[in-house]
Amino acid sequence: MTEMVRKITLSRAVRTMQDLFPEEYNFYPQSWILPEEFPLFVAEVRMMKESDPPWKPTFIVKPDGGCQGDGIYLIKDPSDIRLAGNLQSRPVVVQEYISKPLLIDKLKFDIRLYVLLKSLEPLEIYIAKDGLSRFCTEPYREPTLKNLHQVFMHLTNYSLNIHSGNFIHSDNVNTGSKRTFSSVLYRLSSKGVDIKKLWSDIISLVIKTVLALTPELKVYYQSDIPAGKPGPTCFQILGFDILLMKNLKPVLLEVNANPSMRIEHEQELSPGVFENVPSPVDEEIKVAVIRDTLRLMDPHKKKRKDNQSQLSENSSDTKDDLLEPGSTDQLEHDISKNPEASLPSLCLKQVFPKYAKQFNYLRLVDRMAALFIRFLGVKGTMKLGPTGFRTFIR
Repeated sequence: MTEMVRKITLSRAVRTMQDLFPEEYNFYPQSWILPEEFPLFVAEVRMMKESDPPWKPTFIVKPDGGCQGDGIYLIKDPSDIRLAGNLQSRPVVVQEYISKPLLIDKLKFDIRLYVLLKSLEPLEIYIAKDGLSRFCTEPYREPTLKNLHQVFMHLTNYSLNIHSGNFIHSDNVNTGSKRTFSSVLYRLSSKGVDIKKLWSDIISLVIKTVLALTPELKVYYQSDIPAGKPGPTCFQILGFDILLMKNLKPVLLEVNANPSMRIEHEQELSPGVFENVPSPVDEEIKVAVIRDTLRLMDPHKKKRKDNQSQLSENSSDTKDDLLEPGSTDQLEHDISKNPEASLPSLCLKQVFPKYAKQFNYLRLVDRMAALFIRFLGVKGTMKLGPTGFRTFIR
């Protein structure tokens, strides 16, 4: 999984889908993989500038294996790429920078959403109902040659902005430099934004991204856990980083295979002396994600025949029941019969196979993976692994 969501592998997988379904995969910025596509990058930018002279793009350069904003920088022209020897040892993805993001309080922000990939066969995807909004710490201005290097204005990475003097650690989930996504949605809703449509677009983006990643993931998977053998149950919590454009269109920035699950932050008491302080917003979101992942993955669940979807659908009814007088005896009986009854309703919402019908036509590469594994994949070996699979797709 870590390999699949590296910036280059993700860009390749999404590009395959963009070639097949350009309209459906326009949520990922145009990307080039360097050094191998450097001449292509230069040629395409020149061509686009000639066809549209007023176009003054900015590009963001991201090291393939980088995380927490490490090594990211902005450029205005392909010739500004730091083509030093380290590009060979540390390849990068260059993307067109989104210069018109949605702002709140004049600040740029992104959304970290937690997605549970519960299984590959059959494909099951869950999305947490709330996420984190991580804010820049300097008011946003469109990129110019003078402000390209101002990371606190352009990059939303928490690990960068925490070093800014303007970073606000809040003990409230609705304010500060890191807040709940629901608090942002509440603000947008009060301004008349169609929140249902926005959520629907985000869910669609998540499903389409996972559909782009799963074919190659299955090729890896069958080599380690051959079909027909009882293997371990594999699952993964992914961190999706999403940016909202000014027109409210969600754009995928990247996917994290190992999103941070820390629920405290370091505070410097005196020079060089740090202590860990609880972070209410992290606790609110992450504890629920981990708790509900374990509830969904519980191997004894099948024996209890507790239908999870019924559980989540009934959760709203349960809340109403609790308000009625005389219902405590019934509640105690429910808890002894079903320990889940005492837990909060699920924060993880199933989006696949729930909405599978409308996305099934996108599973073309998935069907190719099934053919590849059936006829060419050598069970339990990597003789024909992901590289062979990419050639097979082409």
